[in-house]
Amino acid sequence: MKICYVDEAGCTGKLPNATSNIQPTLVFGAMIIDYGRLHYMTERLLNLKQRFFPGSVPVGTSHMGWMLKEIKGAEVRKDACEGNRNIRRAANGFLAETLKLCETCDAKLTGRIWVKGINTPMNGNSIYTFSLQSIYTDFQHYLTTEGDIGIVVVDSRLKHLNTPVAHSIFTQKFKGTGDSYDRIIELPGFSHSDNHAGLQIIDMICSGIMTPIAIQTYCVGHVHNIHVRPGYADLKAAFANQCRKLQYRYSEASGRMRGGFVVSDGINSQPGGAMFR
Repeated sequence: MKICYVDEAGCTGKLPNATSNIQPTLVFGAMIIDYGRLHYMTERLLNLKQRFFPGSVPVGTSHMGWMLKEIKGAEVRKDACEGNRNIRRAANGFLAETLKLCETCDAKLTGRIWVKGINTPMNGNSIYTFSLQSIYTDFQHYLTTEGDIGIVVVDSRLKHLNTPVAHSIFTQKFKGTGDSYDRIIELPGFSHSDNHAGLQIIDMICSGIMTPIAIQTYCVGHVHNIHVRPGYADLKAAFANQCRKLQYRYSEASGRMRGGFVVSDGINSQPGGAMFR
């Protein structure tokens, strides 16, 4: 059994101009792991939180209680760029160990990254449904290749936002011409990240790593707001190559490559590979 954890970073708000303080990217990420690695991954995450952020919970918190303290990727990327030396060291160390944990657990990454065009409309429902269907397609291919079945766990938003996204999967799974996702046993389960190591880790990858890499790659020189930080160049240099290796990439019958982090660049139409160069 494989588990695919999905999270997003950013917002669907339109970027009206180059200096508006709206987030310039929207990142959807998925991490696929084998169920047999879940307990190890969870235990290691608990240890990493205690190692790098020892003062972030009340004294006396139990080992298992550390799961309830989610270390948010957005906070870590800010610390990695703007904190003092010790704070930067802790943030970068946590990001590095998170990726090392993914490697150890043979996790695979895939997703969609949307770089907002300036003063370009954003259709939030369409972007969410398209992105999740894209992740489902990659996961289905992975499961077929592995001869396995799997489930998808998505970080929950609000019910009225979750329902149309799930319905878009429903229409593909139960259509009269056959199940497009026959190896994925159910519709996405929407859950809160407080008790899911997998959701906390994919948040760290989406918010803490892929967002700064995407902003550094596609937005520098075009967007001039608080979300474009000089320190993102260092995060890209430190982690882009590891993320590239963790991607699940595959070839279609036509020879076209699919999977991994696919980018829709609304500024300069650069390809996804630019993130890893």
